[in-house]
Amino acid sequence: MSESAYDPLQPAKRPGGKPDEQPKYRVLVHKRFRRLYEELAPRTGLQQAQQFWDHVAHDPGSPAPVASTCILKGTAGRPKGPGWSRTVHYEVTGAARIDYQFCDEYQTSTDGDLHPVVAILTINYSSH
Repeated sequence: MSESAYDPLQPAKRPGGKPDEQPKYRVLVHKRFRRLYEELAPRTGLQQAQQFWDHVAHDPGSPAPVASTCILKGTAGRPKGPGWSRTVHYEVTGAARIDYQFCDEYQTSTDGDLHPVVAILTINYSSH
């Protein structure tokens, strides 16, 4: 559940349009990274951007079939709260990386519905 009435996470639409099948997870992006998320397809290519979105929208806890992923260690990998995964580091391309966490039962208020969500926490376009 969100800790306050203010929630900085906003919906992140699939680059290039609607997916062929309904996603299992809602994909959200932190408002601080909204602009960077909107640059994902132009910077990495539409195919890579869609592969990322499709992966996190359907199976964020499994290794990506076409990209490199790992679980971050230390404080960077700590879950946002109860029910959240550790932080997953996804390499879209050699110069584009996204860190995310997912929660199978997220709710924005105590009486709200439970939803599986993926929260994009950071986006980085610099090389390592």
